[in-house]
Amino acid sequence: MIKAVKFGGSSLADASQFKKVYEIIKSDPDRKYVVPSAPGKRDSEDIKVTDLLYKCYGEAKVGADFTDTLAVIKKRYDDIISELGLDLSLDSEFETIKNKLKTVTDADYAASRGEYLNGIVLAAYLGYEFLDAASVIKFDKHGAFLDEETNAKLSKTLKDMETAVIPGFYGSMPDGSIKTFSRGGSDITGSILARAIHADVYENWTDVSGFKAADPRIVDGAKTIDIITYKELRELSYMGASVLHESAIFPVRKEGIPINIRNTNDPEADGTLIVESTLHVPEHTLTGIAGKKGFAAVSIDKDMMNSEIGFGRKVLEVFEKNGLSFEHMPSGIDTMTVFVSMEDFISKEHQVIAQLHQAVSPDTIELEANLSLIAVVGRGMKNGIGIASRVFSALAEAGISIKMLYQGSSELSIIIGIDDKYFEDAIRAIYKKFFTD
Repeated sequence: MIKAVKFGGSSLADASQFKKVYEIIKSDPDRKYVVPSAPGKRDSEDIKVTDLLYKCYGEAKVGADFTDTLAVIKKRYDDIISELGLDLSLDSEFETIKNKLKTVTDADYAASRGEYLNGIVLAAYLGYEFLDAASVIKFDKHGAFLDEETNAKLSKTLKDMETAVIPGFYGSMPDGSIKTFSRGGSDITGSILARAIHADVYENWTDVSGFKAADPRIVDGAKTIDIITYKELRELSYMGASVLHESAIFPVRKEGIPINIRNTNDPEADGTLIVESTLHVPEHTLTGIAGKKGFAAVSIDKDMMNSEIGFGRKVLEVFEKNGLSFEHMPSGIDTMTVFVSMEDFISKEHQVIAQLHQAVSPDTIELEANLSLIAVVGRGMKNGIGIASRVFSALAEAGISIKMLYQGSSELSIIIGIDDKYFEDAIRAIYKKFFTD
């Protein structure tokens, strides 16, 4: 077998965590290629190295003295190196970073150095080769990720490397400048690596023992999901579940490579396996529940709108012109409702309403604020009976009214809209109905 393994920031926060990672990697000879994140928080009061690097950049950008902040970062790495007993110095690397921060014009270079430096340290500790992600992870001149070019380059490079550490989160543009993925992007690098080496599995090591059926901060003791499909994960990630970066599934999905979410602090736990499809029969009808707060509903009423060709397109064009993306768009015979981020919409509400009147001449437009969307997701729903009624029942018993209900044609999920103030209670009520009753 060949395994691509990625370790998150909490897994590499200090020397004691590095030692756990070492034992995990060395316990399995199939773990030959490793992607590290930057050091995360050592405790709740600590600051992530990436955040400190962003602070450095911010100070440098306004001409302030950033050397004290950079010294704090250097001490983090020096402490790790010292406690691991490594014969390694990062002095020259930090000198380069200091000099570049005086002239760099964007934040990506600064932010990427956390993974870059951690990769050097981890490679030295493991006795693996270090491969700078900038040499193999490629973006075009507009900052778009070049998946096929990267896959070919990385595959060719790793053929001559028996073992390697490749820093996560960043790559390079055609001019050699650094470009990062969005925060949490080391998950994507791990997925890219897994595809390039044709891995049998992509292990993503973090600080939880798999994917939970509901946010454990809301539902105490939420069940760990044993097996989940890419589609189910995509639905839950889109609606706020955040164990894995939502874009990390795409590279491995092309190759059918499963992702295994594992816990660095509990390596014996099986975690969650994410797969293309499965015959595994889930224990419960639902796989998971996730949601987001802070939406506004724009309801447009007009008699006979269903017979007016191009009505929906004209409505959406108004939102597009104002730089607003929509989350959901349930509709009836004479009614169409567009759900958008309230934070984005509120500063543009008057111009949007005016433009909607100009575009489609509605009878009325009504706005509703402070709404939440909750996704109830599960492959078991397709053959289940009365799923929606059980959701209704759970919310009714909790005294929560439903503002919107939508079920996709795939029968994989049901989306419900409720008032923000009931968000946590709604998730607890649905979880109780499907997982404990």
